[in-house]
Amino acid sequence: MESSIPLVMAYIGLGLMVGLAGVGSAIGVSIPGNATIGTIKKKDEAFGQCMILSALAGTQGLYGFGGFFLVFENLSESITLVQGMGVFASGFMLGLVCLFSAIQQGGIAANGVAGIGQGHDVFGKTLVLAVFPELYAIVAFAAFFLLNGNIFA
Repeated sequence: MESSIPLVMAYIGLGLMVGLAGVGSAIGVSIPGNATIGTIKKKDEAFGQCMILSALAGTQGLYGFGGFFLVFENLSESITLVQGMGVFASGFMLGLVCLFSAIQQGGIAANGVAGIGQGHDVFGKTLVLAVFPELYAIVAFAAFFLLNGNIFA
């Protein structure tokens, strides 16, 4: 039983990574999605731009899912305690960063959607500003990739 502790820790880390990133994306796409409903009531032709802004925060969930595939094939009963702890810590880190990044990105996108609804030409500028929170999810994914390369080296 004691030898399964590292594997359980790794699976918990993977669960947190995918779960937190997925929850962040679900919240992050819902915020501008709700704003889109109000905007298209006034400007139906704005749906395309609003849809793109609403979808942006969905990528953080994909980073969590991608991280799962990077690690899953390396998991077996033979992993060490240090490897299990490494997967737990790096998975939790990626999940947490993606959670907050997606929510903040959704807020920026929602403000852009509201601006579009008010008749302002802010789509391009909103797209640029919404990339900033995404950058930190990308950095976290890169760190996850590098950490796990060392964990299973």
